[in-house]
Amino acid sequence: MPTLAVQRDDLFASLGRTYTEEEFDELCFEFGVELDEVTSEREEALKSSTVKLTKDEITNLSDDVVYKIDVPANRYDLLCIEGLSRALRIFLGDVKSPVYEVVKLEGDPPSDVHRMTVVQSTTSTVRPFVVCAILRDIAFDSRKYASFIDLQDQLHRNLCRQRTLVAIGTHDLDTVRGPFKYDARDPDGIEFVPLTHDEEGLSFTGRSLLEHYETAPACKHLKPYVPIIKDSPLYPVVLDADEVVMSLPPIINGAHSKISLDTKNVFVECTATDLTKANIVLDTVVAMFSEHCARPFTVEPVTVSFVDDDGVETKSYVTPQMYTRRERAGVDFVNSLIGIDAEPETMVDLCDKLQLGPAALVAGEDGKQMIEVTVPPTRSDILHAVDIAEDVGIAYGYNNIVKRVPKTSTVGGEQPLNKLGDLLRDEIGRAGYTEVLTHGLCSI
Repeated sequence: MPTLAVQRDDLFASLGRTYTEEEFDELCFEFGVELDEVTSEREEALKSSTVKLTKDEITNLSDDVVYKIDVPANRYDLLCIEGLSRALRIFLGDVKSPVYEVVKLEGDPPSDVHRMTVVQSTTSTVRPFVVCAILRDIAFDSRKYASFIDLQDQLHRNLCRQRTLVAIGTHDLDTVRGPFKYDARDPDGIEFVPLTHDEEGLSFTGRSLLEHYETAPACKHLKPYVPIIKDSPLYPVVLDADEVVMSLPPIINGAHSKISLDTKNVFVECTATDLTKANIVLDTVVAMFSEHCARPFTVEPVTVSFVDDDGVETKSYVTPQMYTRRERAGVDFVNSLIGIDAEPETMVDLCDKLQLGPAALVAGEDGKQMIEVTVPPTRSDILHAVDIAEDVGIAYGYNNIVKRVPKTSTVGGEQPLNKLGDLLRDEIGRAGYTEVLTHGLCSI
């Protein structure tokens, strides 16, 4: 379960409310997350067994209260303060769910900054997909900037599977020139100044950079990602129209297009081996931080075109998708699963609290009432009627569900297949074999 660390005062300012620790703990429980720990930067440093700081460094650390909040592993929209505070305000009824808008661009074909060309023959051998978007007229301050970086780190650790599935690159759009290109090239032919060596202005080739990251203590946080592409004959690279290297995914961005507090326009690119997850990641980043744009919750699209070795376009798509969709669940099914007897109209109102509105009552194929919800692009976790029922239960309030003794009694028993498996294990073990459980279904 991912843990989000947020400054208490920043969170309360975003919520427009203040709570005691006990009150906020109760709010978290009602919403379906958990306040795991209350700490501070200095307290964390003092109790850490791995991070050793000097007395002066510890003195300079903040005593501001930090809340560590455990969020569900499939709620990627809660991995930053923007998403958490927005979801809590909607849950409390303070605001309505936002409507996300992909801006319609004038002109056909799109302008240079709204185009990304993918060299299909080379990228298909290493990371075949890329999706892009532009956040226009965004306003950063130190807190928003830190949250922007932290969300990318959280997504990389979770949905992106340590960058093996998706890697996020963010760039100052005003420092580069479109149209952009996504290619895969000989690592010795890629040369640029990485973010890690911006101050020194030290340039590396792709191969020498990865060799450096494998051994440099100052870059040990990047070492785990090196094996992803190190043995590949071609390294993926994102370039602008002047052949300036913007990023070497999934390792590091170039210093030339780095984001700063003065950045106003952000170009977001996600390279991936899984297109579905790439779209979820891009939609999440855009949905969370488009609230800081001059026109909140708007994003400019980018047309991604795949070309062959002759430069002929083979396929294209426009990103971000930012799709909303409709899903249904039977009213009787929801009541039965949760153990409540809520009126259909009440369920419609409850869906608004968990960002599943507008919802409506419709007739199913069997004539029974069903609730039809609107799933926003931030709720990729809604896959089935059970997910809708779960959110209705959260909005209804677990503490409001009356405990009842089941009307039926059953006797527990082993499934026939499990019983057979146990018998086989027992006999094989008696024959001298040792049972080994693999980690095939574990994330390690």
